[in-house]
Amino acid sequence: MSSSPLPHHWPEHLSVGAVRFARPTARFEAVRAFYRDDLGLPVLAEWRDHAGYDGIVLGLPGTPVHMELTQHGDPPRIPAPHPENQLVLYLTDRAAHDRAVTHLSSCGHRPVPAANPYWPDHGATLFEDPDGWLVVLAPWVFGQTAAPQHP
Repeated sequence: MSSSPLPHHWPEHLSVGAVRFARPTARFEAVRAFYRDDLGLPVLAEWRDHAGYDGIVLGLPGTPVHMELTQHGDPPRIPAPHPENQLVLYLTDRAAHDRAVTHLSSCGHRPVPAANPYWPDHGATLFEDPDGWLVVLAPWVFGQTAAPQHP
């Protein structure tokens, strides 16, 4: 896989101040606990029964990148998970990766196989959230350090 240098600014016509990715959940309490308590993402906002929606916005400290999870409907319906729908967290190094894997494992979560061999080939570990969506813990920072080769 080749990569280009990362741009350091948004195009002039697109003055973005923050980015939020959103997806539905059918297991709000379990997903909330996974991302907030087990993974440890900070809660930026949360609401209950706002026009029939429960939701939570999680973020990374000091960054304008957010993930929003909402639940709506009775019963809530969501698309089926796909192995390429992933939240990828690029961790600062192998030690940070190992700490995160150990922490999630201590919370009762177990790594799952990757459909794409790129992740295990570069030492990443995948976990499923309670809806079956994947979280990738990568032991390098994309665009800053090279992806390690893993045996």
